[in-house]
Amino acid sequence: MACPGTFSDEPLSPAGRLFLQQKTDVVIHCIARTKNPIDVDGAKATIMSSPMGQHPRFCSLLVRDDNGFEHWRKTRLDVDRHVIVVKHRVNEDEEDDEVAVNLYVADLSVSSPLSTDKPLWEVHLLTAHKHVVFRIHHSLGDGISLMSMLMASCRKVSDPDALPMMVPEKTTEKKRDSPWSFGSMWGFLKMAWLTFVFVLEFLLRSLFVSDRKTAVSGGDGVELWPRKLATAKFLLDDMKEVKKAIPDTTINDVLFGIVSCGLSRYLDHRTPNALHEGLRMTGVAMVNLRAKPGLQRAKVMVDRKKQSLEAYFSYRIGDLIVSLLGIKYASLINYRLLCNTTFTISNLIGPLEDITLSGNPISSIKVSTSSLPQALTMHMVSYAGKAEMQILVAKDIIPDPEFLAKCFEDALLEMKVAAMEANKA
Repeated sequence: MACPGTFSDEPLSPAGRLFLQQKTDVVIHCIARTKNPIDVDGAKATIMSSPMGQHPRFCSLLVRDDNGFEHWRKTRLDVDRHVIVVKHRVNEDEEDDEVAVNLYVADLSVSSPLSTDKPLWEVHLLTAHKHVVFRIHHSLGDGISLMSMLMASCRKVSDPDALPMMVPEKTTEKKRDSPWSFGSMWGFLKMAWLTFVFVLEFLLRSLFVSDRKTAVSGGDGVELWPRKLATAKFLLDDMKEVKKAIPDTTINDVLFGIVSCGLSRYLDHRTPNALHEGLRMTGVAMVNLRAKPGLQRAKVMVDRKKQSLEAYFSYRIGDLIVSLLGIKYASLINYRLLCNTTFTISNLIGPLEDITLSGNPISSIKVSTSSLPQALTMHMVSYAGKAEMQILVAKDIIPDPEFLAKCFEDALLEMKVAAMEANKA
């Protein structure tokens, strides 16, 4: 089937080119667990008629011109080359389907790049486990756009003709000060100062400054080390209970609180009495942040980030480096940033209620990426009142990601108990 549109080459965006460089080559993995056996022919037909099978980017080859610049070139899509059917169990020693599929995806994360002789995506149908694994190169889009496109192929369980609802948190519109009021002037000065501080930190971490080494630190070359994948599971109602306890708090704030508390628990277990007061671990957020317990400390830092223009200037600095020095130097600087920080984290809003894919009800949606030089990456997706966070680790550095997942789960439960007491007061 030929893709719609013209057959002229389309140049990649700077971000797309960055994700194709050797040291920053990133593939997104989305795992969907079905309730019923997978209909292989039905799945192929759904893919071909879905936005994934029709979108020009998803039926284009990656080509490079004589100057080394990457372009998308339209091609004829052969769905049989993109759909990989695995009929046998992917791990005979593991009876739990979720654990077996996590082991399978962990291996894909470090040892199986996508072939460039076809469009940069695959769908693995693990029929023995009733799981579907989407492998999509990050150059095709970010997590939010790819999740939206996937949801366009799904339908509500309650209404087979309706698309899933994905609604962000409601925010209360605050009364704005006059542009000449004291509050506005102070807010501008605060924004300018925080922007300067965080942009300076971004530049230093991209070049020289590194987090203090801990039991979860990665570094140069760690992206090639074997991986393990575990899942932390949360109830959105528990996160919302914590959210209510602190004014102007979002689910993202709660997530950062969970990570802060959970990592402290884990490090205290791995290296007792070795935690130093004021120890700071830096994370890279793969999506924009939306507009004293551990949660409160994490919220203070997140709020400072929100009040600055760090994300905007960081992007512009990266764009300037690509323009002046070329994509290879920009890739090396991005790689150094990942080497100098401890973890990567993201949070995606998924469907609000149960959905079907190709008529098959979905019981779970999880997302992760291919390996990075960091030893720890975490990606959370909400779905129908639940949230699941995939924890991808370099197993020679973090051998027990299941325990780390439990540390995160216990952190939320402890925060919930404290929040319930505060909400009663």
